[in-house]
Amino acid sequence: MTTAPVITTARLRLRGHTLADLEQLCDLFETDRAVHMGGPIPRKDAWRWMASEVAMWDLMGHGAWGIETAEGEFIGQVGLLKPPHFPEVELGWTLLEQAEGKGYAFEAAMGAMLWAWEQGFKTLVSYITPENTRSRALAERLSAMRDANAALPEGETPEETIVYRHSPDTDGTPEAYA
Repeated sequence: MTTAPVITTARLRLRGHTLADLEQLCDLFETDRAVHMGGPIPRKDAWRWMASEVAMWDLMGHGAWGIETAEGEFIGQVGLLKPPHFPEVELGWTLLEQAEGKGYAFEAAMGAMLWAWEQGFKTLVSYITPENTRSRALAERLSAMRDANAALPEGETPEETIVYRHSPDTDGTPEAYA
């Protein structure tokens, strides 16, 4: 059984999800705040989606982490995700509303990305809806570049999805991201 490794950053701890995390994320996905993730999403569908992201650790050796503050407060999720309709592994993130605007998404995504490079991943993508300006800005802050030639998730169009490509620095080491 493969479990999510614990990653500690300056202010955060990325760790395997707990049942309480999934309940809070299902609450989030039922709201209009989930519009850029295909939502609002009914609770039973969100539950299946989240459970599959946790199960990816066993099936693929990567998946979703719960993000918590140094004080132990759950604030969101970051992950290396590849459901069947994704052509590539995605670096994805979502935060609970009270955690936004504090740099947590950048810190968590950077931690996940550094772990990916250490594991030998050669590239990651982020699939982002064009209207999601906050996620687009975060992808660019993470030094991702738009990749108009990348394959899109099955059933999605360029009008619905922009692909940002994350790559380690040119010598293949993650030091440039530290």
